[in-house]
Amino acid sequence: MSKIKVTNVKSAINRTQRQKRTLEALGLRKIGQVVEHEATPNILGMVAKVNHLVSVEEIK
Repeated sequence: MSKIKVTNVKSAINRTQRQKRTLEALGLRKIGQVVEHEATPNILGMVAKVNHLVSVEEIK
């Protein structure tokens, strides 16, 4: 599977509890923090729910 790099670019303040928990589950706590994940359907679904808060890059 390919990998993706997820970067937190916006704050979770004034977001729903569900979005905050999704960011936590992805391993993102601070703005500018970067994590790498396998591009599984579960991870891609989580990223889609908070796509307005994160940026995503595919790693070759």
